[in-house]
Amino acid sequence: MDRQAFLKKWTPSPLTLILLGLIAYLWFRPPADVSEENRPAPPWQVTLPDGRALDSDSLRGKVVLVNFWATWCPYCRKEKPVIDRFWRDYRERGFEVVSISVDDPPEKIAVWMRDKEYAFMAAPTNASVAHAFGSVKSVPTSFIVDTEGRIRHKIAGQVHYPRLEKLVTPLLNPATQPGNR
Repeated sequence: MDRQAFLKKWTPSPLTLILLGLIAYLWFRPPADVSEENRPAPPWQVTLPDGRALDSDSLRGKVVLVNFWATWCPYCRKEKPVIDRFWRDYRERGFEVVSISVDDPPEKIAVWMRDKEYAFMAAPTNASVAHAFGSVKSVPTSFIVDTEGRIRHKIAGQVHYPRLEKLVTPLLNPATQPGNR
């Protein structure tokens, strides 16, 4: 086969190039944008899939990751094991997770969480959550709330374990830090 015939046979179509570019962008997407917020969070409440009510007042004294997600979101699926591992590592030091689904009903959330064996709290969104955290335009988006109920950081994009360590551990109660027990 001559060179011209080979190149013609192996030249990708423009659609193939666009799809490859999109896959590369989505896979190697830029890191999440972290902003300093330091503002009070208005009171909020969610109903967990088992019917229990959870409100922001019950979480006072803990550092809370409020994570907005969707089951169809590939980045949300990729960050959930990281969030679960971080939660398991730090929950006894005063860290909690409330994962807020932007579009799934309680039944689907419960099944999804159970199938993935995640034990942190998850609930559907509602008006009080939207009021407290503002309009979440894309998922995943997370907020770190300090022990006094102030939103300290907003993470627009996927969270990673080292980023959580950097943002969460300084906010944890010093009495729960290693060596202070």
